[in-house]
Amino acid sequence: MKMKVSPTVAAVPLLLLLLTWLSIRATDRDAEMYDRAIVTLDHLATVGNALHRDVLNARAGVLRNYDPLVREVTAQQEAIARLREAGAVSAEAATTIDQLAAEIGRQEDLIEQFKTDNALLQNSLAYFGRFSAYLGAPNRNGPLVPAVSALGAAMLQLTLDTSPEVARQVDDRLNDLARQPVPPGDAEVVQGLVAHARMLRDELPATDALLKMICTSRGKQLRDALRGMIQTRQTASRASARGFRLALYATSLLLLGLLVHLGLQLRARALTLRRHAEFEHAIARISTRFINSRPQEIGAHVKQALAELGACTGTDRAYFMAAGDTARVYAWCREGIACPPGWPDQAPALAARFDRIEDDIVCVHDSSLLPRGAERDALAAAGVRSWACVTRTGGSGQGNFLGFDSRRASRGTQDDEFGLLRMALDAIANAVGRQDLERERARLEAHLQQARRMETVGALASGIAHNFNNIVGAILGYAEMASEQIGVDRRSAGLLEEIRRAGERARSLVEQILVFGRRQDARSKPMSVQSLVAETVSLLRASLPATVEIAVRQTVELAIVSGEAAQLQQVILNLCKNAAQAVDLSGRIEIEVELHGLPHALGLSHGTLQPGRYVRIAVSDTGRGMSKAVLERLFEPFFTTRMAGNGLGLATTREIVREHGGALNVRSAPGAGSCFEVWLPRIDTTPAAASAATPSLAVGDGKTVLVIEDERERLLRDEEALAALGYEPVGFTRAADALAACRAAPERFDAMLVGHLMPSTAAVELAAVLHQAAPRLPILLATASSKEIGPDALIAAGISEVLHWPLGFSELAAALARCVVAPQRPRAVTPVTPFSLPEIRQ
Repeated sequence: MKMKVSPTVAAVPLLLLLLTWLSIRATDRDAEMYDRAIVTLDHLATVGNALHRDVLNARAGVLRNYDPLVREVTAQQEAIARLREAGAVSAEAATTIDQLAAEIGRQEDLIEQFKTDNALLQNSLAYFGRFSAYLGAPNRNGPLVPAVSALGAAMLQLTLDTSPEVARQVDDRLNDLARQPVPPGDAEVVQGLVAHARMLRDELPATDALLKMICTSRGKQLRDALRGMIQTRQTASRASARGFRLALYATSLLLLGLLVHLGLQLRARALTLRRHAEFEHAIARISTRFINSRPQEIGAHVKQALAELGACTGTDRAYFMAAGDTARVYAWCREGIACPPGWPDQAPALAARFDRIEDDIVCVHDSSLLPRGAERDALAAAGVRSWACVTRTGGSGQGNFLGFDSRRASRGTQDDEFGLLRMALDAIANAVGRQDLERERARLEAHLQQARRMETVGALASGIAHNFNNIVGAILGYAEMASEQIGVDRRSAGLLEEIRRAGERARSLVEQILVFGRRQDARSKPMSVQSLVAETVSLLRASLPATVEIAVRQTVELAIVSGEAAQLQQVILNLCKNAAQAVDLSGRIEIEVELHGLPHALGLSHGTLQPGRYVRIAVSDTGRGMSKAVLERLFEPFFTTRMAGNGLGLATTREIVREHGGALNVRSAPGAGSCFEVWLPRIDTTPAAASAATPSLAVGDGKTVLVIEDERERLLRDEEALAALGYEPVGFTRAADALAACRAAPERFDAMLVGHLMPSTAAVELAAVLHQAAPRLPILLATASSKEIGPDALIAAGISEVLHWPLGFSELAAALARCVVAPQRPRAVTPVTPFSLPEIRQ
């Protein structure tokens, strides 16, 4: 059984892959990265705050060492590096990190400048304090002391407030100090004080401005923006992970459901396999029983097989129908159930109206679900709810039908059981066919004795035909000789012509007997059916009594067929003679010729015609007719209803029609007469017109012809024929004598005629030896049939002409005229292997 991959089975690995992917996505792999980034941002903020604190302490003079500033700047750079290593969550965040790094770099530059300016500022403050303390000491007096004190107070104010107003106050105190008289020993001190005061007046605002720039950088703003971006991404990542976890849970439930469904499917498949195995075992048992049964037991075994198949399929009824010459129906019904009238006889016709699941399968699981119509009504009338059937048509066009039905709806036959239905149908059909073959074998054995009788009769007829040919040849020869001596103008010439024509017809009939005995094809040529019928009617009217009326109805259009005239004439003669016997030699016989064109194949009572153009020859009579039993055996050899009949006429007629590619159709009924129709293929070729007068025979003018015949009587007749044609015949009945005469004086002869020797190969061998002896002499070979001799053998033997035996005067005269009167060019001689001469009787 062919296994199909279930969609559920195919979905399981896909769901496993989906679960793996969901599991990976549900772990929120970016959460750690986001956490590290936020921790780094917090550290960066702490370092920034510490940096601001230390800068302020350095400005206030509390921080004397700049190492903390260096460490904090380095810590900021490391934090930026860690942010970059954590990975940018987005292009926007990466840009913000770049901006924050640039801002920290700018802050670093400002701190370096601050360190330089602040160092100078602290140095100036120290010197200014020392100088102002010296000049404003309590033990000193004079106008310089108040001015230095005022400058110190203004400078102290400037260290706390570097606004322009305070700076102008410092400038005013400096100007006041410059106007005060300086004691001679304090001039350098005052100059140093003023110089450092002026430096502080410039550096304090500049340093505070730089300090303000350091403390008011965009670092905090950028950190907050970056923190917001990371937190947004972190929130989205967590939400996505939660979604994937929910999807993972749903997928797990789905996978569990599919596994449960798959388990149920596997269980159903196991049950199906068990049912399938039981079905196969049943078919095997049925086939074995059929093989071991006798022909007369097959009918009972068929019913038993239907019962077993019905049990396997769980149906109520099973039936098998075999079409053929005699239709047979075998049916089985479950106990308590019967087939309604007309069922299952109408099942095949009903199945043809349904759509096929496959080419030969019809399956209906529930007829109540079918659309309303004739099909549904027919199934309901037969009590069929579920139905399955299979139809097979053999090479002969005969069909077999196997069906199962049930009165209840069911799943019926599964798709994988259709092949088993076909196997069951074939097993039963083969058994029934074997029964038919056994009957046919018995019938053939009954006819075997008749076939043997026919073989004996055929051999006897062939032997008689050879002897009859001698008689026919003599009739033709003497008739032609008499015709030449009397002349065409004499009144007796017509009678001699009729004798010659009858002899030709007899020779043709003998030839057909010989050809049929050797199973060779007849020589076909185009002929007019109208002319053939007219000639046949002329013969019939001369042979039948005047009480038989013959009426002919022919079409005006020319009816041409290809065939052998003598055989087709024999067909018409046989049918008309049978018709005459049917009317007891007193009645009417009608011959009708019609033309028909068949667009489609046409089945007749004895044969089938393919599409084409045909000539129909119908022979009807008003006789007693035939029963159906007689019609069935009408064309059997040796079957006859007349005591004086031999039963070969109609059998021969059927064989001739078959050989000509035609068919027969017979219509008859007791008391209603009979009609025999002969259908022959029609051709377009026009038959050659017959010559109006007998051509004159060529004369030999005394030329010498060597003649060899194995019988004295035939030799004398051939010599008389040659003498009548004006030749000088020299005859021999022994091959050795003829060869010796040819070798002794080959110039004595003008041609050589080798008569009909048996077998034909002996005549060819003799001709080859004569050709070696006299290569320039033409050789004529007389034979009943040259088909047994190949053309290469004829050429090698030097044979110039092949004549039909028995010899006809006109044919012999024409051949001698071609070879002797108008000789052909010399042909190449093919060497022949030496051999012993054939023995010819005296």
